Amino acid sequence: MNCVNYKNRNEKNTTKGATRGAKDGVHPSLSRVPYRMATIMKASYFLGNQAFEVREREIPRPGSGEVVIKNMACGVCGTDVHIYYGEPGSADVTPPVVLGHEYSGEIVEVGEGVDGLKPGDHVTVDPNIYCGRCEYCRDGKKQLCESMQAVGVTRDGGFAQYSLVPQGQAFKLAEGVPFQAGAMAEPLACCLHGIDLAGIKPGQTVCVVGGGAIGLMMLQLARLSGAGRVFLSEPNPKRREAALALGADLAIDPADAQSRVQGENSADVVIECVGNHLAVESAFAFANKGATLVLFSVPKVDAVFPLPLFDLYKKELTVKGSFVNPDTHARAVALINAGRVDFGPIITHRFGIGQLPEAIAAQQGSESIKVVVLPQE
Repeated sequence: MNCVNYKNRNEKNTTKGATRGAKDGVHPSLSRVPYRMATIMKASYFLGNQAFEVREREIPRPGSGEVVIKNMACGVCGTDVHIYYGEPGSADVTPPVVLGHEYSGEIVEVGEGVDGLKPGDHVTVDPNIYCGRCEYCRDGKKQLCESMQAVGVTRDGGFAQYSLVPQGQAFKLAEGVPFQAGAMAEPLACCLHGIDLAGIKPGQTVCVVGGGAIGLMMLQLARLSGAGRVFLSEPNPKRREAALALGADLAIDPADAQSRVQGENSADVVIECVGNHLAVESAFAFANKGATLVLFSVPKVDAVFPLPLFDLYKKELTVKGSFVNPDTHARAVALINAGRVDFGPIITHRFGIGQLPEAIAAQQGSESIKVVVLPQE
């Protein structure tokens, strides 16, 4: 797979004023003294009941071990869509709160005790904060933490011009990495957890069901994991085209009966990235004998699928779920910094923080793949 050379290309997926390295009103000092002149920011608060309100408030000041980030780009996640419609997120949501957990920006101030980060650093945020005390955290399963908090879910996040996070949640981006690519670190980190669970062996055939942003990241990660052949099942022709551009060997329409026959289009690993009944049914249909299926998508809370028990028995299938991104964010950032994952065909639509209902509607539409909010626009 070719690397993306960020240093030698313009940030095509940045619009208007959201250019990398813009430092209006910024003092070049690298001390802990705040080097931004602004004191008031705008933030879009989720009020519940499918309502947002843009409010002005003071820019937060960092406490010990905290950093203030000027938010530059924030992805709209399927979790944001679920929360918008009153469904649970990765943790319980209590409005009013600033959503947005897939984001990147520039550090403008650091608190006492912060080391390794300074004003001017470009960073991406790992939103998930674990208690470290519960049974699951102590047993090496922090993603199942009973008291997990998340920036952009339980704490104010990326759909604002500035945010405050613990220093351990901020990861440096390499010079030249576009902010919009950096904002994809969190979903990429979640995908890496799913890839780890899939256990892809070099030379295996991998099927990705669903060609949204997650599916298109998954197919690239499957390639990087050594898959001999990767094919994607997706009804939307625009997304099938994007999959082929990103390295899929084949992109098929699941409505085409010829595409779903066993044999050539069966897989050793199937990664389902949609979350509806038809997608899960397709995943089982594509699974070869002995296959591993990763049900990666975020389904509705009451979603139920009747398991094909005889297939599980006869084909010795392994079925796994995948939740958030335990200890994978640093690897995601390393891949982004090295230009190993291409987000060019994935990020398709951009909105300001005053347009969040429109951004969420666009994320659900057939014309988009990934929607990004630009808080400084």
